[in-house]
Amino acid sequence: MYDVAVVGFGPVGQLLALLLGRAGHDVIVLERWPRPYELPRAVHFDHEIGRIFQAAGVAEEVRAVTDPVPDSYEWRNAAGEPLVRIDWSGDGISGWPTASFFGQPELEAVLAGAAESLPTVTVRRDCEVTDLEPGDDHVRLTTGRGAGAGQVRARYVIGADGANSFVRSGMATSVTDLGFFHDWLIVDVVPHERAEWSPMNWQLCDPQRPTTIVSGGPGRRRWEFMRLPHESIGDLSSEEAAWRLLEPWGRTPENTTIERHTVYTFQARWVDRWREGRLILAGDAAHQMPPFAGQGMCSGLRDALNLAWKLDLVLGGQADPALLDTYTSERSEHVQHAIGMSLALGQVICVLDPDAAAARDARMTAAGADPRHALPPAPPPVLGDGVLQRAPDGSRARGVGHLTPQFAVTHRGRTALLDDLTGGGFTVLTDGTAPLDALDAPERAFLAAIGATLVPLHADGAPPEGYQDAPGGYLSHLREHGHAAAVVRPDFYLFGAAADGAGLKELVGQLREQLQQPAGAADRRPVPESLTTVAEQ
Repeated sequence: MYDVAVVGFGPVGQLLALLLGRAGHDVIVLERWPRPYELPRAVHFDHEIGRIFQAAGVAEEVRAVTDPVPDSYEWRNAAGEPLVRIDWSGDGISGWPTASFFGQPELEAVLAGAAESLPTVTVRRDCEVTDLEPGDDHVRLTTGRGAGAGQVRARYVIGADGANSFVRSGMATSVTDLGFFHDWLIVDVVPHERAEWSPMNWQLCDPQRPTTIVSGGPGRRRWEFMRLPHESIGDLSSEEAAWRLLEPWGRTPENTTIERHTVYTFQARWVDRWREGRLILAGDAAHQMPPFAGQGMCSGLRDALNLAWKLDLVLGGQADPALLDTYTSERSEHVQHAIGMSLALGQVICVLDPDAAAARDARMTAAGADPRHALPPAPPPVLGDGVLQRAPDGSRARGVGHLTPQFAVTHRGRTALLDDLTGGGFTVLTDGTAPLDALDAPERAFLAAIGATLVPLHADGAPPEGYQDAPGGYLSHLREHGHAAAVVRPDFYLFGAAADGAGLKELVGQLREQLQQPAGAADRRPVPESLTTVAEQ
């Protein structure tokens, strides 16, 4: 019996297989199609997703097939005047470029290759799941028909099988649909010449034909054209229609090759319960959103990391299966933020009435193209209720559930981004070694059992086993908020923070309680030397 069966082998399924396989769990992937899809689809990921790729051990391979954005993401009206500029240049707080563009076939080749190279991962292509039978301690999956029929048993099944998920059809969950439906023609092209595209990515908010012009990754460009009310989907489905719409942009068969053209219906919806017993959903099987914020695939990859670290603890006996219920509560609220942001941007570009477009233009240009004022306000992207520090009254502590930054530090003579030095997982950041003195042997054993790394930070003169921080790095961040310690989860979100050693001791106790760790679980892994000696450094 396998630990996990992943149904679907797109980017979300690939990342899940890779993360769980690297953690030592036996994973089987069941993919209905016989070979990888060779045409572009998703094209963008942000700095947080770059950090996730780093955690999966494929950082350099991913960097090799992506283009970081050197400028702003612009929205212009029909006259070419800027309505909003979103700065995508430079690095984001995760230590990766704020925005990167890629071709999905190349990205999938990296992820699939890494997953399939693991002895713990089995991938079966041309293997369609046709039935699911949940049991008390496993799920029985029936695959194929006729001579290709077979059965697989797994402790958990993850449906990463897209918007028409078969796994979701075996669950009783409902769906919240916001009723956003717009058809767009997507045209992916390969220009024959090398050119500098400035801006690299932008939206033409012209009521005569709203249009998106973005990178499709190295050597590719993408145009997206909104279907107008008098047009049918059939009117836009031919290659002739694609060339007709590309021609005003100077793209012709003489200088461009069309790789793909297809009409998509953009939607905004999510599943209300992402876990039902041993069946779990991730990616498009759990949610869909318009592409205007570039967060569709990104949200699915966040799902994968959130779910992977929790499943790792549950499968290893370090946490109670009830921990998996926090996957829905945390990710659903976060993904609703991404959907809301995508809708807000869609409501800016999907305007076909000339008078409404003129009013929009006047409002946004008056704001000076500043996204803080030109766009509707959106809630911050924080996790919903889950594995997060509690205040004394039992409510969620202030500031928890936010994405934490990643800085470069020096450890044992090596300077690198923190995750490259720690290997990921839970991280306990402290201002020097003093806060760690409050942790007793059982608390250190618990931290060892969940794979946590203690990171005592020093502004200068770090001891040999300590971590030398850089100016403007972690210590500045901690001290600015009055914290002497912080616990960061494996998905980089803040579990909680403390003002001193006593607070850190309480924080570790809360984490242990929330993981609902079975008695004796902390005795199942040896305590690393670093956890027993670090308080003395």
